[in-house]
Amino acid sequence: MSYCTPGRGAIVAVQLITLCVLAACGRTETDPAAGDKAAAVENVEAMAQEHAHDTAEPSEAAQVEPGREVTAERLAYAEVDDELVYGHFAFPSDMIEPLPAVIMIHEWWGLNDNIRAMADRLAAEGYIVLAVDLFGGEAATTPEAARQLMMRAVENSASVTSNLEQAYAFVTDTAGAPQVASLGWCFGGGWSLNTALLFPKDLDAAVIYYGQVTDKESRLAPLEVPILGLFGSEDRGIKLDSVRRFEDTLERLGKEYHIQVYEGAGHAFANPSGNNFNAEYAEDAWNRTLEFLHGHLASDPT
Repeated sequence: MSYCTPGRGAIVAVQLITLCVLAACGRTETDPAAGDKAAAVENVEAMAQEHAHDTAEPSEAAQVEPGREVTAERLAYAEVDDELVYGHFAFPSDMIEPLPAVIMIHEWWGLNDNIRAMADRLAAEGYIVLAVDLFGGEAATTPEAARQLMMRAVENSASVTSNLEQAYAFVTDTAGAPQVASLGWCFGGGWSLNTALLFPKDLDAAVIYYGQVTDKESRLAPLEVPILGLFGSEDRGIKLDSVRRFEDTLERLGKEYHIQVYEGAGHAFANPSGNNFNAEYAEDAWNRTLEFLHGHLASDPT
């Protein structure tokens, strides 16, 4: 699949193809989180405490202009529970041939302006970016609303799994991406790992920003996906000992990974609208993310 004269016409063409793909798309019963539901519920409550005084409103720190012109559109990429799911689809406007893709997974606030801005910023680095929506078209503006949306996703984890499976099919089969990575923050960080576990031999990289992890060898043993994990030492929701157990298991199993722990950082240190935002750590984490993706995905020569 090639993209000639990228723009709104290309997006509309992709959307028409998408609807055809969705009509033929099969469902799967695979659910990577099924055995960890209790831990997931506990994680919801931990996130509620961590974000109790945060806001979803973007701050000036979130307003980073993409480094090159980007084309972006709200686009249907999946059908879950008989409803079309729309994500934020972005790519460099000068793209000629399909580029590697990143499935971007929102934090507990949902697919909001902050995530769309990050998708555009990443697309400018030479990637197709699909920022998915795991909350059924809703985005929270208060911590309690975010808690309810996250809990609903936990209670319907099979639907979330189907959503991400179709996202992967969209970027590979419809958008033609030769390689695919996942990237997520908070709630989305945990699901970035789950995406790697869904596609343990096919996904090319996974980035986890302070998301829920596991140390279960039975789940991590099949994993052939390089992992970048970015965590805060003072995160009370994703505790450091759970991160170290995850790291120890990856090491024991001989996996390819890098875990970066930022000393003194709390949960959501890279979220510019949160009280724990640390500009220095956020910039370092972003640079590490770009370097990691560049090392594992074929980069755009421009």
